[in-house]
Amino acid sequence: MKVAVVGGTGSFGAAVAKRLAEVGIEVVIGSRDAERAREAAQSIGAEGAANEDAVVGVDLVLLAVKAEAAVETARELNTAIGSTPVLSVAAELTFGPGGVKPTTEPTSIAQRIQDELDGPVVAGLHSLAAANLAEPPDEDALVCGDDADAKQLALELAAKLVSGNAVDCGPLASARALEGMTAVIVNVNKRYKAHAGLRVTGLH
Repeated sequence: MKVAVVGGTGSFGAAVAKRLAEVGIEVVIGSRDAERAREAAQSIGAEGAANEDAVVGVDLVLLAVKAEAAVETARELNTAIGSTPVLSVAAELTFGPGGVKPTTEPTSIAQRIQDELDGPVVAGLHSLAAANLAEPPDEDALVCGDDADAKQLALELAAKLVSGNAVDCGPLASARALEGMTAVIVNVNKRYKAHAGLRVTGLH
């Protein structure tokens, strides 16, 4: 599998790219700044390129840019991405004195990204933290999507990141809940000064 990590110079994108490269996945780090992408890629033995070049000729695009830039980035890369499946990991969060809250937008970021692209979008990895990815964390990775083949690719990638299960959570509509779960996990980690993730019990 060859994966483009768009936003691969950010904390989460870099952590995912490093972990994937370590387990033998062919990785291309994408950034708006091609030189920055190449520098980041060199440190993990991967390729680096400008976003529009990074997404060409790969099996899966992992969109790891900041939430506020995710939809616009997808729109800009629509032609370059074409029919290639995209994995959205973004979640919109609101930070305030009462804690972290999920977005009040009626649709998930993943769905809004899907509205901009011709190829299938799946959503997942929202419960994983960059700080936990140096070694496979003892947690599950949750993925949802409408396209069976795209979701299978995302599940295969997710399984490389955790020591738990890569869990199929159903259709893309579930992304609204998965993205919201990010706020729950951030609140838990802030309250208990932890790096907690999720495990789904009862799976065989």
